[in-house]
Amino acid sequence: MDWVPVVFVVFKALVFCTGMFYAIKWHYDQEKSKKDMRTVLRTSAILGAMFVLLAVGMVFATFAFAKWLGIDLNFP
Repeated sequence: MDWVPVVFVVFKALVFCTGMFYAIKWHYDQEKSKKDMRTVLRTSAILGAMFVLLAVGMVFATFAFAKWLGIDLNFP
């Protein structure tokens, strides 16, 4: 079980690096194209919805992975 923290740290680093890359790219593209406010708000809403869906999916994946490992996460 010594490999679990290594895998989680590498996964977290990959997720953060990917997120930073796309955030910087998005801001660069926004500055370059100078879109109108409606498009920016729509894009922000889509990104917010994607974030919420991914966060909910991550919670379910975490509980499924914990159950697969045999960890008891039931409330007392």
